[in-house]
Amino acid sequence: MQGKRVLVTGGAGFIGSNLANHLAADNDVLALDDLYLGTPENLDDAVEFHEASVLDDDLPTEDVDVLFHLAALSSLTMHEDSIDGLRRGARVNVEGFANAVEQSRQDGCETVVYATTSSIYGDRTEPSPEEMDVEARTGYEASKLARERYGEYFANAHDLSVAGMRFFSVYQGYGGSEGHKGEYANIISQFADDIANGESPVIYGDGSHTRDFTHISDVVRGLELAADHELTGIYNLGTGESYSANEVVEMLAAALGADVEPEHVENPIPETMFVHDTMADPSKMTAATGWEPEISFEEGIEQVCSQYE
Repeated sequence: MQGKRVLVTGGAGFIGSNLANHLAADNDVLALDDLYLGTPENLDDAVEFHEASVLDDDLPTEDVDVLFHLAALSSLTMHEDSIDGLRRGARVNVEGFANAVEQSRQDGCETVVYATTSSIYGDRTEPSPEEMDVEARTGYEASKLARERYGEYFANAHDLSVAGMRFFSVYQGYGGSEGHKGEYANIISQFADDIANGESPVIYGDGSHTRDFTHISDVVRGLELAADHELTGIYNLGTGESYSANEVVEMLAAALGADVEPEHVENPIPETMFVHDTMADPSKMTAATGWEPEISFEEGIEQVCSQYE
């Protein structure tokens, strides 16, 4: 992508800032964030930062060619066990999406790429294709499914290119823009930091739960390709492989040359909110754009650990 005016919502967060910084080399990039979890320190000087909410009436959408809508409250930050948390999650994740897309559309933007979630697939040890049945087990998942339906509406009613990207388990390590997330960071990043500092990583349950770990550079490349190809519909961004929490600790310890045993604790996350296994089927994205993950799990582990050398 070159010579475009781009708006990234959630642009000071982990994925958003990586995307904004990458695109700023060849494009005019605006990053919008309310700083609930993001920080402008993640952004390069070339990115124009706006502290604002996706619920605002006057978003900086003038002359924007591409909207990347990544702003959202996660299942852990929604605090959906309270009425206020559930309402805030619905407003930010659904109304905020519709608001940002509509303002962008009215100002002439015709290409939208947005974040949805793979957790709606539930527990899967086999690759999950986009066309399989999905369900909402949490308020967060319900909000992301509603976002997908609004994306479908904008594509059908207004002939926009609207691509929803179902992320899996995205990581980078604390040496990148993921560091500010702390306890909300990917377990690879949390465990690596623990082990590098001689502490025992804390594993929920027996550690058999698995994730499709996708490196941030592959996710950024996938988002850019979705915009370049003006995709419409739902697409997985994942590797098609998965590893358990126990395997993550073993590989990190080996890469860091550490002799550290993990601590297993009872899972504090309610069963209805905890997805035990995830694995992507990325073949639809590959067929549409040629995208394939370039960072293997082993290489990703090495990159995370190299931050502690």
